[in-house]
Amino acid sequence: MLAAVAVFSAMDAGLKRLSAHYPPLQVAALRGASSLPLVLAWALSTAGLRPLVHVRWPMHLLRGAMGVAMMASFVYALRTLPLATAYSIFFIAPLLITALSVPFLGERVGPRRWIAIAVGLLGVVVLLRPSGEGMLSLAAVAVLLAALMYAVSAITVQLLARTDSTQSMVVWMMVMMTLGAGTIAWPHWVAIRADDLWVIAGVGVAGALGQYAITEAFRLGEASLLAPLEYTALIWGVLLDATLWGVLPDSITWIGAAIIIASGLYLMRRERVHAESEHP
Repeated sequence: MLAAVAVFSAMDAGLKRLSAHYPPLQVAALRGASSLPLVLAWALSTAGLRPLVHVRWPMHLLRGAMGVAMMASFVYALRTLPLATAYSIFFIAPLLITALSVPFLGERVGPRRWIAIAVGLLGVVVLLRPSGEGMLSLAAVAVLLAALMYAVSAITVQLLARTDSTQSMVVWMMVMMTLGAGTIAWPHWVAIRADDLWVIAGVGVAGALGQYAITEAFRLGEASLLAPLEYTALIWGVLLDATLWGVLPDSITWIGAAIIIASGLYLMRRERVHAESEHP
């Protein structure tokens, strides 16, 4: 899980570099296309062709559309936001997943967990700086949209996992991101610079390795123990911001991130207690 977070952070740094030269939807298409050959090779070698074809197409199409929206929104935000700030806002996603599990999965969320979700939303408000320019930032709103799309996509994964393989979910997400984002981006496609080819290749390798690592992590370990490790992305975000762009988070960003992370960790603890009480 730690390796997955590290390589995904490296991928995001590549996306941020590409976002300075190409439209968000084109970057999303390049992200999908660069990882697709590696992901497809992994899926065929581990599961074969049959599980990739016999799938619930409407759910995959819905998840693909959300994947395109999520990636394009996140890339748009990375044009102006430091990685650490974008990650801090995106950390609201686990709280949104818990909230959405009530209407979509029929799960019961107790009052303590609703309070944790409310506290996490307060952390987002702190990050958005209601009294300053932050609340008016389209980039910050784009990260929130990406987090919402990620949360809804995670819910669809739980529904799809009942019938479809992990390999099919990963492969079709990459295919639909490539074709969907690429089709929309085509009329305004910007010629790819030779200097950026290695960045695109790096994004593809990092994305594929990260997908493999996170899949293995959740196959071998408990989700409630692994999920908090996603917050190590903030460390990588700060290091990459400082090294590549010479930017460090301000105090408000640290405070907002701390509130969101604390509420997320409490929520995960409550979910673990809830699960243990149901299955003693």
